[in-house]
Amino acid sequence: MKLVELGKLKPPRPRPSLEELLPLVSTILQRGVVPEALIVEDDRVSPESARLYYALEMLGPRLAPASSQREHAQIPLEDLDFYWELNQGQARVFRSSLELLYRNWPTPLVRLESLSRGGRTAWGKLEAYNPYSWSIKDRVAWSLVQGYIKEHGKPPSSVYEATSTNTGLALAALGAIHGFRVRAYIPGPVRRESMVLLRLLGAEVVWTDKPITVDSLDEVKREAKAHGAVCLDQFNNDYNFIVHLRYTAKEIDYQARSAGLELRGVYAGMGTSGHVSALSLYFRNRRGIEVVGVQPAPGERIPGIRRVETGMKWVRHAPPSRVVDVTLEEAVEMVERVARTDGILLGLSSGAVAAAFEKSGPGEGDYVLVMPDNALKYTSIIERLLGE
Repeated sequence: MKLVELGKLKPPRPRPSLEELLPLVSTILQRGVVPEALIVEDDRVSPESARLYYALEMLGPRLAPASSQREHAQIPLEDLDFYWELNQGQARVFRSSLELLYRNWPTPLVRLESLSRGGRTAWGKLEAYNPYSWSIKDRVAWSLVQGYIKEHGKPPSSVYEATSTNTGLALAALGAIHGFRVRAYIPGPVRRESMVLLRLLGAEVVWTDKPITVDSLDEVKREAKAHGAVCLDQFNNDYNFIVHLRYTAKEIDYQARSAGLELRGVYAGMGTSGHVSALSLYFRNRRGIEVVGVQPAPGERIPGIRRVETGMKWVRHAPPSRVVDVTLEEAVEMVERVARTDGILLGLSSGAVAAAFEKSGPGEGDYVLVMPDNALKYTSIIERLLGE
């Protein structure tokens, strides 16, 4: 048995479904070890090792145990250079705008004075440091496009996507880089900020009369098919979940360990459920701590998050420990508090995460709050609510 670079192996086909892979992924995270070697001949992974190969690909160690025959092992994840992707951009020099995205990870983790008191410390995971949409959706769009390229050998020629703004912005930026057209279907009332930014990046904007983004999905898929375009479908495409398991969750774990934090919980918004479910799977198994989901209270609308009953794919595989309801007014109050104490301009979904943390009153220890984006695309809404 020897250790080989996972990325240089030729993957087996077909790829198992996410449902087939998650039990093995959970076991590896729980035990912290890889239980056996991949069966490899001439750099090609045997179909017998398909589940293990794709489970490791989801978790992203640099190395993997390999042998010409089935061989049991108990190799710790740390011995496989588990965190190798998180320290690639130390010199802060990037050879392309794509590198500016993924080699700039981890996004910052910062102590928030406004939410830390009485023995508990809140740490904001600032996803607005992603370069395209200034949001966590850069990760999703990048993963969807990279997954398409991996499976088809080239980028799509045209992408239609239902989005509340951020995924559309990120896809439009990637379209500019890779040379594909983007049509973004946006729900609800027009926000001038969104329209200007999407068009600046070259996207076509279609405003819908649907109240939430996912309601437009069937229409988007029909139009994409009719026009020979691709709907990457952030709501059902497993590359959404995978990118947060491999990067977002592992980053938080790595940062918490590096800083010596007494990590007690993670708070995250409920949108597509990609990142909250990936965090839940990772931290329930790797650390034994709770992940708390955040959703709008009944009858409330908060851009970027929605209620569980509207339908979410991955939450049924890895639900959060509990879910906290938040009103738009509570979210805006937290945006204002953090701005006037820490000087950080949070977006409305980030304010909702902060409000959920505040109203749930957790005990002592360190808590990570995943802040999906910043305030700049929601200034018209915030202006109105602050005025009221």
